[in-house]
Amino acid sequence: MTVSDWHRLADSHVLLDGFHALKHAVRFGAEVPVAVTADRAAALALADDLAPDVRDTLDALLTEVPETTYVSLVPRPHPTAVAALAVRPSREAQLARLAHTPRTAPVVVLDNPRNLGNAGAVIRLAAGFGATGVVTTGTLDPWHPTVVRGGAGLHFATAVERLAVSELPTGPVFALDPEGDDLRSVKLPDDALLAFGSERTGLSTELRARADHLLSLPMRPQVSSYNLATSVAMTLYHWSLTGRTAPP
Repeated sequence: MTVSDWHRLADSHVLLDGFHALKHAVRFGAEVPVAVTADRAAALALADDLAPDVRDTLDALLTEVPETTYVSLVPRPHPTAVAALAVRPSREAQLARLAHTPRTAPVVVLDNPRNLGNAGAVIRLAAGFGATGVVTTGTLDPWHPTVVRGGAGLHFATAVERLAVSELPTGPVFALDPEGDDLRSVKLPDDALLAFGSERTGLSTELRARADHLLSLPMRPQVSSYNLATSVAMTLYHWSLTGRTAPP
């Protein structure tokens, strides 16, 4: 691996920023042509402790480079001093996963999200709960490096795509809204689309019109809102208790 190889691939590949992003990407089948570290021994020690299942793969992938070279390759150095480039799954493959029926787990829809870190945290949650995928509407790129960093590389454990509201997969849409029915009174089906509005403006008019059910989260009076990732976690947890028909 040379620095020129990295620069040749960087614009067309997904940046895996940090050991954990690389670990998860490899674990869930990502194709990783280039991986570097400023401290190979430390990276492999982490693998021994935290990811022995992919330790040999990481051993074969990681190339040690000078710290100055590593720092020049990434926008913000990660404490683990590890970075890699992965092949992004094709849009066709992602759409096929989202469209496949019958679904055994919901699709999370982020309607016009604004915060890259929040989007990454949601993808991490969705992967942990075994959701079918995460769809974003609007201008935010769900494969932006900051989103991938926030998701710890777990984009490769679920389907992640950006779609227009009119392109959403089939299934009943349960949208979170302060005026909706209490989430605790509803059983969420496995084929649901769980929709969450923007952190600032809530649901768009288009998504609200598409919704089959409006649901609200339990909240103490005079508390304005929950963080987006918290809202998604509460909703997925409720689904896992009441609606799941298959293990994650």
